[in-house]
Amino acid sequence: MTDPLTSQATPRQILLVDDEPHVLDSIRMLLELDRHVITPFRSAQDALNAFVPGKFDVVITDYQMPDMVGTDFAREIRLRASAQKIIMISAYTETITAGGKTLTDIDVILDKPFSLAMLRQALVKALAR
Repeated sequence: MTDPLTSQATPRQILLVDDEPHVLDSIRMLLELDRHVITPFRSAQDALNAFVPGKFDVVITDYQMPDMVGTDFAREIRLRASAQKIIMISAYTETITAGGKTLTDIDVILDKPFSLAMLRQALVKALAR
C-alpha cells in the first residue's frame, strides 16, 4: 500500500467475510476501487473451509455473524496461519473491548460505519504490523 488517502494502493489479495449481502457488496466495491482482488463469503464457516494459508494478504471479517463471531473466526484463521493479517469490522467495538479486553488475534478493528479513507488506513495499519 502507498498513501492511505488515495487510490494508489498496491493491489492485495483479500478474504472478505460479512453475512449481510449489501454490506459485503459495498465493502467489496470499495476495495475493488483500489484494484484489490476480493474473495467474498457470507459465512465464516465457508470462508474457513476455503482459506488457504499464504494466499491472502489480509482477512477482513465482520464481528457479528450468525454462524460464528469474528473473534472466533480470527482465532481459527490464526491457528492455520499465525502471521495472517486480520481486520475486524464491527458496530460493537465498545462492547467487545469492554474492560480493556485485548483482541490478540485481530490486527485492526474498524468501527462501522466507516469511510473509504478509514478502510484504506486500516489496510495500511494491518499490513505494517
